[in-house]
Order: sequence, then C-alpha cells, then structure tokens
Amino acid sequence: MATEREKLERLLPHWQEHNSEHAQELREWAARARAAGEEAVAERLAAAAAALDVASERLRAAGEALRARSR
Repeated sequence: MATEREKLERLLPHWQEHNSEHAQELREWAARARAAGEEAVAERLAAAAAALDVASERLRAAGEALRARSR
C-alpha cells in the first residue's frame, strides 16, 4: 500500500497539470466571451485562469519541498 508521501509524489504533478489544462480552457472561453461582446465575463474567466496559474505554481513548489525533504 502506498504511503501518504508516495501518494503526494503522484498527485502533486497530476494536480498541477490538471490546473494548467483548466487554465488554458478558461483562457479559450475568455476569448470566446470577448468575441461575443461579454467583456465582463471574459475578464472574470481570465482572472480565474490566472488564479489557477498561481495554484499550479504553489503545487509545483509543494512538489519541490517534498523532493527536498527526501534528500
């Protein structure tokens, strides 16, 4: 059975990639909303994408911290 650490080693990169995929999708929808004249919606979608970018960076940093402890 996998330890909590082993689970984190697998989950952190997965979550980071998953967030990046969602951020890209939100950017695409922001562009579509903008093209449809929905600027307020587009701005909020772009902000959500940026928040996911921040979350992905924090997940990356968590992965680095996990790897640093194993050295």
